[in-house]
Order: sequence, then C-alpha cells, then structure tokens
Amino acid sequence: MTDQFDPTSLQQSWPTPEKPRPIVIFGAGSIVGDAHLPAYRKAGLPVAGIFDPDVKKAASLAAEWGIRAFATETEALAIPDAIFDLATPPAAHAAILSKLPVGSGALIQKPMGADLAAATEILNICRDRQLQAAVNFQLRFAPMMLALRDAIEKGYLGQIVDFDAWLALATPWGLWPFLKGLPRIEIAMHSIHYLDLIRGLLGNPDGVHAKTIGHPNHEVAQTRTAAILDYGDQVRCVLSVNHDHDFGRKFQACEFRISGTEGAAYVKLGVNLDYPRGEPDELWIRPAGGTEWVEVPLDGAWFPDAFANRMANLQRFVSGEDEQLIGAVDDAWQTMALVEAAYQSSARPATAIAPLPGR
Repeated sequence: MTDQFDPTSLQQSWPTPEKPRPIVIFGAGSIVGDAHLPAYRKAGLPVAGIFDPDVKKAASLAAEWGIRAFATETEALAIPDAIFDLATPPAAHAAILSKLPVGSGALIQKPMGADLAAATEILNICRDRQLQAAVNFQLRFAPMMLALRDAIEKGYLGQIVDFDAWLALATPWGLWPFLKGLPRIEIAMHSIHYLDLIRGLLGNPDGVHAKTIGHPNHEVAQTRTAAILDYGDQVRCVLSVNHDHDFGRKFQACEFRISGTEGAAYVKLGVNLDYPRGEPDELWIRPAGGTEWVEVPLDGAWFPDAFANRMANLQRFVSGEDEQLIGAVDDAWQTMALVEAAYQSSARPATAIAPLPGR
C-alpha cells in the first residue's frame, strides 16, 4: 500500500459550481470579514451584498470589500436566485429562515440554534419552506480534512480504532461579544466542530460521557471540556479541550491523532493557535505498509478555504451538480443531538467512588 501512496493525489478542495449563484449574507460580524468574504472572493463566488440590523456596521464591512450593504432586510430577501448565508447568532436563525423564499438555498451558521429544541424548530422551518439548507460545520471541508477523509476511504489507515482530539491553547473569547451571558459556550460554539467532524468520519456514537466547565479567570460559561464518545468496543474516541492554557506558545497544542489498524494520521489545526492570525495547518500520514510519516502538502487552510468548499457543495447541490448536500439540516440536527447529550451528561453526577470500608 505504501508504494502506492501519493500524498499529492488526495482531495483537498471542492469543485466550484459552473454557474455560481449570488450570495446574500445576513450578519456583519468578525467571522464574515475573517472567513466568509475572503473565501468567496478567493473561490470566485459572487456576493450580492450584506445585511445587518446594525446598518453602520454592515456599511463599513461592505465598503471594505467593495460590495453592497442592503439598507433593509426586504432588499436582501429580494435578490433573485440567491443563496442566503446566515452568519448570525443562533437566536436569530429561525426568524430569518421563516422569511426566505420557498425553496431557497441557505447556509446556516453553527450552532443550529441555542439547543436541541431550537434546532428542531429550525429543522421544521426548513422542511416546511422546502429550503435546501445546510449548517456551516465547515471543518469537514477544510483541505486537511478532505484529504484525511480521502486517505481513510482509500484504505491508507485501515479500520479506524482511535480518535484523539487534544487542545491546550488560549482562545480570545472577547472577539465574540454576543457570547457573553450565554449559558452554553464551549461545546455548543467550539467543540461542536469536532463532534460534527467525528460524526462525519465515524458515524453516530452510541452515547457520550462529558464534563464541561468554566475557568476562574473569566466569566465565559464554559471553556474546558473532557468527553468520551462511545463507539462500542472497537473504537476509542476522546476529546480533551482547554481554552485557558495561556502560558505562552511553547506547549500549546491543537491537534488530532487518528489511528487505524494499518496506518495513522496526525492533524494540526493551526488557525486556533494565535487566532485569528493562526499558524499553518498540517496533515501527516503513516500509510498502511509504510515505515515513515509522510507530510501531505496542503493547498489552503481551514480559514478561509473550508468556507468556500462548504458553499461550493451547497451551490452545486442547489444547481443539481452534486447529488449529496453534506451537512444538510437533517444531518446537522444529529450533531446538535450529540451536543445536547454531552450537556446532559455534564449535568449528571459522576459515578461515585466507594468509600474505604470501616474496620
């Protein structure tokens, strides 16, 4: 197998649509300027404009990128044949989706609502309005993750038996002021990406054991999580996430280790290290039959390329070029169900340890 392994042959991008539709963005937060707009421009995907209730904020961002800022929501909704990109807080999703033209294509910023009940409401709205909608769990579409999936599907790792996610870093939560006061943060807003990715690679787990907590140095609800996903007796899947390892770069980490019966992979998620400037992503594979680790030359990074790939799949599905809409709302709801189960697990008491017997 190793003689056949060519790291440059692994898929790292999604084909662009033949006739891209105009993108209407709802929301003018930092993620739009940091990822959405750079990704769409790089991929040649047309942006019709931006709408945000904060008209001045939208106008400033639009001027920076040389695009239109819609004065009203009605103007934004009136763009014909548009793909609607909801880069909005979870509480705003349902109201916007309920106003989109029937049958529209829509990309919904993760999470899919604040909790599973809200996700169910969003799912029902999308079904009722026949929206061709996906949730922006774009980590599945990062170049390194597309290549990882391709390597797994081609048999270079054999059967996956271990998945380790290890994060020890300092995340600047202050960049997202809307998070202040929210009761669910770390799993719902960050590790949800990893849970969705794992579901995409391994399927739905049987259950989850989790504990998520805050930190005494700030007021964010949760910033540290430990979780075990139960895949039975064949697969061990563990996440250790600490956003408060703020002691310099030297021993910080943001990485996955995926082991199979015949090979293994290592992934570094560089954007989370010194976010939003970040560091280069990395993917290394020790293929079946090989004796050395081989670095996969990456053409792009999670930010912003995954956003372009995610949008490309949605656009191609709407136009009939792709048969499958990856991360469609029905699938994304199952990621939300896993998130809900993790919070429920965290809220339950741990199994008590038996006391020392008396004499």
